[in-house]
Amino acid sequence: MTASMQRLLEEISRQHFPYEPAPPSVIEDFERRMGWRLDPDLRAFYLHCNGAELFTRLPDCPCQILPLEEIVRARVAIRREDDDHWGPESMYALCDVQDGNYVVLDVARQVDGRYPLVDGDHETWPDPRYCERIAHSFSEFLEKALWSAGRSYWLRR
Repeated sequence: MTASMQRLLEEISRQHFPYEPAPPSVIEDFERRMGWRLDPDLRAFYLHCNGAELFTRLPDCPCQILPLEEIVRARVAIRREDDDHWGPESMYALCDVQDGNYVVLDVARQVDGRYPLVDGDHETWPDPRYCERIAHSFSEFLEKALWSAGRSYWLRR
């Protein structure tokens, strides 16, 4: 685990609301069921906590990083249908930012061994003109999210 990721996980434990860690067996079951492996950032996060509520607790939490058992394809989370019409099967809802919007993980692409994250706005999903990349990795997303004071940092003012 990188020093940067370690620092972010310590911040989550100090200032936010992490869930209990995911045991390695739960991570293995998740990877087997999904057919893809967690990248190093995600593995470190889920070994530290199996999801987290950032800034405040639900139902007012502006950013909930989903537990492994709640991660589904983005098209299912956003459009409630597992159909190619509603986006690629390689995109997964990772973080619920409320009002039907998600931060989405793209497991079809990797940059330096990390999955990029995109904006999963329910009003424009899956139009690629609006599903812009918001982070090159989970650690980049997490760092920006933790310093955002609960705002969706990628949205234009």
